[in-house]
Amino acid sequence: MTSAEKPVRRRDSARSKERLLQAAAELLAERGFERTTVRDIGERAGVDQALIARYFGGKTQLYIAVLHAETGDGVPPDLLDSERVLTLFERVGQRGPGPVFQAAVQRPRDPAVQDAAREELQTRLVAPLRELFAEQGLDRPQMRAELATAAFIGVLLGRCSGTFGELAGADARELLPLVRGLLSQ
Repeated sequence: MTSAEKPVRRRDSARSKERLLQAAAELLAERGFERTTVRDIGERAGVDQALIARYFGGKTQLYIAVLHAETGDGVPPDLLDSERVLTLFERVGQRGPGPVFQAAVQRPRDPAVQDAAREELQTRLVAPLRELFAEQGLDRPQMRAELATAAFIGVLLGRCSGTFGELAGADARELLPLVRGLLSQ
């Protein structure tokens, strides 16, 4: 076959970007930002790692894209919403704590990563609770929301680490009233 007869290999940039986002989300959840390399992301995605720079600008920008992809559209319900809590328990149970939860307990070295994680944590978890507490007329709604969010993340991490046997083994629906009581104090 001559070079003129070789089939043209087409790149599917949208598919490659999606594969990179998925691979990065998985690896970031498993290892965190610091221990995830662009090489590992490229290998898991099955694409050339150079595409990270082409499509996203670099590892930090890919991390930020992962955070935005996880957020989806709109503001999520607050942490007193039973379905939201069940969904988070299930997601963390299946995939481990994602980048936002990890950033809550482990400070990233990269300031851009830290800022992006903080912003997502505020948007996804703290702000909905702050608004609820403000509507209820509670004093210091921001402080209450941050405290409740920190407690919830502690419950999630303690549950998925297995350190607390009864907590780790409890059915998520059984935990709902306890978590709601903890968060609404």
